[in-house]
Amino acid sequence: MMSTPAAQVAEDPAEEQRRMLRESALAFAANELKPARMRTLRLQPVQFDRKLWKTMAEMGWTGLMLPEAHGGSALGIADMSAVVEELSRALLPEPLVASAVFAGNLIAHGDNDALKAKLLPALVAGDLIPAVAFQEGLKIDSPVQSRAEAAGKDFVLNGVKSYVRPGAGADGFVVSAKCGDGLGLFWIPAGTTGAELKLERSTDGTDIGTLTLKNVKVGADNVVASAKVGAAAFDRAFNEALIAGSAELLGLMRGALDMTTNYLRTRVQFGKPIGSFQALQHRAVDLYLQQELTAAALVEVARLFEEGGSGDQLNALASRIKARASDAAMQIAREAIQMHGAIGFTDEYDVGFYFKRIVALSAWLGNSAEHRRRYAACSGIGKKT
Repeated sequence: MMSTPAAQVAEDPAEEQRRMLRESALAFAANELKPARMRTLRLQPVQFDRKLWKTMAEMGWTGLMLPEAHGGSALGIADMSAVVEELSRALLPEPLVASAVFAGNLIAHGDNDALKAKLLPALVAGDLIPAVAFQEGLKIDSPVQSRAEAAGKDFVLNGVKSYVRPGAGADGFVVSAKCGDGLGLFWIPAGTTGAELKLERSTDGTDIGTLTLKNVKVGADNVVASAKVGAAAFDRAFNEALIAGSAELLGLMRGALDMTTNYLRTRVQFGKPIGSFQALQHRAVDLYLQQELTAAALVEVARLFEEGGSGDQLNALASRIKARASDAAMQIAREAIQMHGAIGFTDEYDVGFYFKRIVALSAWLGNSAEHRRRYAACSGIGKKT
């Protein structure tokens, strides 16, 4: 009597959806993205392509996490992370994390429904590229000094914001400022009187901005989040950006390590591929382990984050993955250059773009040391009982 094959276990719908998102991102990257593209874009006034951004919007990625009421897909951070990881593996310079995740979710988490109805459909359609201007000083936890003074129903903003991404090409800024006893979030379109953006070239060849606000008038209709909900809205969107940013770093790790292992297979020395040398094999395995540990941690953190929890618990989760991803990415970036030898230092070889991008993004939104401190503070580590 023939035995019947065991019934196949049906794929979890959420996992199937995530797999399909990955496949679409991989196909897009294969057709549209090349690491060498960075060599051309870094010479342009804006270091990304708005036409490609529009194409990404048509794929549904700019609105992946945004509410369905405004044209988005209302998916979670795990789904967005899957897309970001595959696109960044091919060195995506378009500001998907900075604009679609960080700025988009800040607007979505605010309490101004009319402004959401105005801005979010434009972001979903690819017609708007917003940036977040929140950091003051060198550290992400530096006290907010910018102030929003009430002027009737409107506000007047003064302050200086650093490390704004994207700098060049942003259509407007979500700005955080002290507002009474709370934190307010305000939408300031690019070119607003009194808002001066100074651009500087970052390590990865893209521009970051310093936004100086001098008596900038903001109408009540451009208040993204009132002081009642501003701090909570910011924390939520910041944590989502940290997780998506960690996925971006993971994709960069994969791209850099793929390029390095391919080089080890093809570079011949003493009559054999250098990848056959045991010392280099051990180093490559160590880097692979760091990559896969980061991938496993990212999956777990995204799942736990979507399950919810207290503010401190979510803060700790986001900082946990950002610290790990930053450290692992920096280790892989350094080793990738070293294992390529002299060619790895040349501008003509693409592995340098991975190195520079990792250096820039491992520090953006806080480096590993800052997030270990944030994790410790939110987890209660070191507190006296």
